[in-house]
Amino acid sequence: MAKASCKKYDLSGKETGQVEIEFGDEPSVNSQLIKDYIVALRANSRQWSANTKGRHESNHSGAKPHPQKGTGRARQGFLGAPQFKGGGRVHSPKPKFDQHVRINRKERQAAIRALLVQKLKNNELVVLDGNMDAHFEQPKTKAVSQLLKGIDADGKRVVYLFADEVPTPALWNFRLSMRNIPKIGSMLLQNINGYDVLVNKKLVVMASAVEELERILRG
Repeated sequence: MAKASCKKYDLSGKETGQVEIEFGDEPSVNSQLIKDYIVALRANSRQWSANTKGRHESNHSGAKPHPQKGTGRARQGFLGAPQFKGGGRVHSPKPKFDQHVRINRKERQAAIRALLVQKLKNNELVVLDGNMDAHFEQPKTKAVSQLLKGIDADGKRVVYLFADEVPTPALWNFRLSMRNIPKIGSMLLQNINGYDVLVNKKLVVMASAVEELERILRG
């Protein structure tokens, strides 16, 4: 059973110790599998709803723009042609359906495990513990900003990971306090995917979600 330690902070941003995280055997995942997984995630997030009009869908008269001969200009037959302003588009995007890329479940789990272990070893995953009721009786953006400076994440992309539990008023105030800070987000740990792990510089795991994190890392 492999282990790694990560730093633990209180709600004021002060380091209070270390937390041992068990992640089972070292995940053997190659870089190509992770790349394919991320590419599939990005492709599946597209709406495929882009829609433009072709020459036969543009709203134009069917009259010939000018006489065929005698004007010295190139022959033209329709104002809705692509070369005219307001004309149709050539090879333009149309709505597409059934573009979903299937991701194998075991490959997805292995990729997420490998990315989380990498964050853990690079000291980019920290645990947050403290009395939420005492610090967030009401939303305080300044308190979250101070916390970010304490964990060396000021100005970086950060996601707070919570356990699947009934949110208390203080926890809700904590999540409201980060609304005005750019690049900050929060989500349930069980809903995290590989793109969330990659794009965020710091992963802040609440102390109540450490067991859920170990369950994910053990596979």
